[in-house]
Amino acid sequence: MKTPSKPLFNPFKAALQAGRLQVGLWSGLSSNITVEVLANAGFDWLLLDTEHSPNELPMVHSQLQAMSHGKAHPIVRPPWNDTVTIKRYLDLGVQTLLIPFVQDAGEALAAVAATRYPPLGVRGYSAAARASDYGRVKDYPQACEAQLCVLLQVETPQALANIEAIAAVDGVDGVFIGPGDLSASMGLIGQPMHPAVVAAIEDAVARIRACGKAAGILVGDERLAKHYIGIGCTFVAVGSDIGVLARGAEALAATFTVQEQKT
Repeated sequence: MKTPSKPLFNPFKAALQAGRLQVGLWSGLSSNITVEVLANAGFDWLLLDTEHSPNELPMVHSQLQAMSHGKAHPIVRPPWNDTVTIKRYLDLGVQTLLIPFVQDAGEALAAVAATRYPPLGVRGYSAAARASDYGRVKDYPQACEAQLCVLLQVETPQALANIEAIAAVDGVDGVFIGPGDLSASMGLIGQPMHPAVVAAIEDAVARIRACGKAAGILVGDERLAKHYIGIGCTFVAVGSDIGVLARGAEALAATFTVQEQKT
């Protein structure tokens, strides 16, 4: 008996449209095992990073498979705003993309076009990709775009100056602020909690929300994460798998080192 494919649905996009907070975790370990562990840890989404992680397409494929029975929604950050790379991730079944380093409306238009089939965009067509359950979802080309979520990352003063134009592009679901690169581009590298950077982010969040789009951010400090949530960020990464592993391991080791010193 043939098992019907599940209807296309993007719970993360639906949550953003409803204004519901989505708390996530950054995943840079590039491992299908770690994302399988994290997929049911309680986060709404996991960001599978390929920009600053040694993560390639077949590895992301295995991570998506590992997450398929988890509750966390997978978001993939491509290494660049590249049409071919975006097409390949979409064919793998990625529904939500975080496109890095978008500077203006033209680059926003290019990012959205990469996710749309002609005549609305330039995405190449594949009849039997994983995204369509290998051809079993017959109406995939007609139905997929309503469930795709395009998030654009702004991370320089130039990009922040163009927020309204970027957010106004049809097909943009959210604008994500990258505090690390923003602080670097402001001459404050490594200082994402500097008051000037925080002030720039606060202004950006208000303007994104005024455009009617969801605002997002990555921040590892609990107090600051709650602050950004309080001013209206609706998709917030509150840490990373690398940070959880490294800092947790250090804390555990330090506990026993202190005990040994006392004895």
